[in-house]
Amino acid sequence: MSNAIQNSKSQIATETVSLSNYLQDTTPTKNSFRHAAESGKFLITAEVTPPKGGNPAQMVKMAKTLKGRVHAVNITDGSRAVLRMSSLAASVILLQQGLEPICQLACRDRNRIALQADLMGANALGICNILALTGDPVKAGDHPEAKSVFDLESVRLLQLISKLNQGVDAHDKPLTDDVTDLFAGAAVDPQLKSWSGLQRRFERKIEAGAQFFQSQLITDFERLEKFMDEIAAGSNKPILAGIFLLKSAKNARFINKYVPGVNIPEAIIERLAAAKEPLLEGMNIAAEQVQIAQQICQGVHMMAVKREDLIPQILDLAGTSVIVNSS
Repeated sequence: MSNAIQNSKSQIATETVSLSNYLQDTTPTKNSFRHAAESGKFLITAEVTPPKGGNPAQMVKMAKTLKGRVHAVNITDGSRAVLRMSSLAASVILLQQGLEPICQLACRDRNRIALQADLMGANALGICNILALTGDPVKAGDHPEAKSVFDLESVRLLQLISKLNQGVDAHDKPLTDDVTDLFAGAAVDPQLKSWSGLQRRFERKIEAGAQFFQSQLITDFERLEKFMDEIAAGSNKPILAGIFLLKSAKNARFINKYVPGVNIPEAIIERLAAAKEPLLEGMNIAAEQVQIAQQICQGVHMMAVKREDLIPQILDLAGTSVIVNSS
């Protein structure tokens, strides 16, 4: 019995040392995404979906294809209210692989205590970039009977991050173990029908502390240009246009039917339908959209669900083949 206890203590000691080394190894000396954003570089990020299960191998495999091609990878947090591994856990895993994560944080599933706990934990683990989101309604997901929290929404979450960065909690009580140093971003939808509502929401997020914006899937680039000229101009915050890889005409029609606020033009659907290789045509369309975005805004956010490995090829087609240093 004593030998078993001794072996157990040795194992615990070994694991403690490993954890200490791990924390040291994964704490970055610099935030390359933040530096690129603040220095005015054209930003490239890519969306990565965490696994549905305990094995991150496939996520890691896909994400590693992005290394050296993007400034950061954006890890979703229960997108569409569908169960997945936590964004924070997936972010740490990808940080270990040498990729700089942007950790999405949604208000739907957490109250302000849990949100603050996750933000402080992210900071401690070297996850500096946070995308503050309200979160999709649970009725749209795979657990419609789940209870929503929505103690806060995205604007108030941005305010909360600003407070933690200043060294106080939600009740303005001092943090006793140092401030956080988080780089907060927010979502924006330039295709929102209400122009005045879009402007108010954007300005509120700026005031709350948003340092960068990632858009929803963009299909109307004239609308994006109008947004940049009339609303975002003068904000000095980078706007990343959402570029989505359409794999087929069927895929495009599905998105039009089920994704609110998205209207993929019929001309694009016809191109996909007429193509001998729809996936390749979808890549060409995405590359063309990257080129358009380069003339309008400060970056692109690439989305290629389950085919993240194709993003480097899309960037090559768009001519954005300059290697980007990851953290």
